[in-house]
Amino acid sequence: GTIKTPMHPEEHHEALAALHPVGRMGEVSDIVDAVVYLENAPFVTGVVLPVDGGQTAGR
Repeated sequence: GTIKTPMHPEEHHEALAALHPVGRMGEVSDIVDAVVYLENAPFVTGVVLPVDGGQTAGR
């Protein structure tokens, strides 16, 4: 998913948000939350965890 960083000019945020089923761009904290989850879930192994606002759901 597209993460809100300085790489994406603010005038593009609305169009980029529309690409995600959740209706918004990702925040850096969304990535951090996924990393913290995996760090605290030692029984979860060999998994791909999409942090993409639903862009790949159903594919």
